[in-house]
Amino acid sequence: MIDILRRLLAPAPETLPKPDARLALAALLVRIARTDGLYAAEEVERIDRILARHHGLGPFEAAGLRSQAEEIEAAAPDTVRFTQAIKAGTAIEDRAELMTALWSVALADGQRDAMEDRLMRMVATLLGLNDVESAQARRRAEQQADGA
Repeated sequence: MIDILRRLLAPAPETLPKPDARLALAALLVRIARTDGLYAAEEVERIDRILARHHGLGPFEAAGLRSQAEEIEAAAPDTVRFTQAIKAGTAIEDRAELMTALWSVALADGQRDAMEDRLMRMVATLLGLNDVESAQARRRAEQQADGA
């Protein structure tokens, strides 16, 4: 855990190796879920499903990754570093899918919160996505939730 925190908090973060990049994404999902002060069971379940699907993990492995991510998220104060590390390791065409996953977690508890909206706007910008692309990702997340 200390190694990834050191990398994320470096003045110029390097591209993370794949296991650390997975952990950074998971930590960002946890940060989004915790932004409104409520870390709901629906958000935890959604994070686990996203991690399982995105990384080809079983339910126990996904829960273990999320658990590690919860520790990283609690120890690291800077959302910008998570996002920079993810951006560096993710192709532009895959970032919209990541944004959809982030919106999916933000919307999982059924409530829109102003702090979550601000964080989502900032994360989209840091990932190199504009407001329209973020809104499209939000609509995809809403449609996926409606079809679930």
